[in-house]
Amino acid sequence: MIEAGRLLFARPFEFIKGCVRISDLPPSDMLEIAFAGRSNVGKSSLINALVGMSALARTSNTPGRTQELNIFENAHGPLRIVDMPGYGFAQAPKPKVEAWNKLIHSYLVGRPNLRRVYVLIDGRHGAKANDLSVMNELDSAAVSYQIILTKADKPSEKDLQKAIEITKKAIAKRPAAHPEVIITSSEKGTGLELVRAEVAAFLAG
Repeated sequence: MIEAGRLLFARPFEFIKGCVRISDLPPSDMLEIAFAGRSNVGKSSLINALVGMSALARTSNTPGRTQELNIFENAHGPLRIVDMPGYGFAQAPKPKVEAWNKLIHSYLVGRPNLRRVYVLIDGRHGAKANDLSVMNELDSAAVSYQIILTKADKPSEKDLQKAIEITKKAIAKRPAAHPEVIITSSEKGTGLELVRAEVAAFLAG
């Protein structure tokens, strides 16, 4: 599926809209994948790297920049990407953080065409309490998810292996978790072809 994934993500993607309410979402008429993760984990950078566009998803060093469900689509289908607000930061007013978290959870448990959630975890640290909380919700809702470790070029090999071990242990007995962890670096291009191939397999199946 490597070549199928390359061709799928070589199609032009475009930003459709940002949704602050579930009612703002487009119809459930297209296969959807979503990217979730702690604030500043590198969601936007990974999306940009996957589609080969430097500025499709906005990136920022400021935690909490993505404040909506940002929707991206292939022209004429068949794939929709959802960039979700980051979770687990405290640099915004508490009511706003709570509203974002409510939006995230409502989307995760109520979207019928959502095929998989990619939960991004910083390769320097491994799974944290906020990540485990989201995994709990995905397990409860029976929403398929897979872990992507980001920024794999940043830690030492020893620290990266430790983060991988922590993460694999965290998902070992989770019913909705894909057993394989994908290791990525948006800067180096590491692991991108594996993510693309996974998504292409959904469409082929």
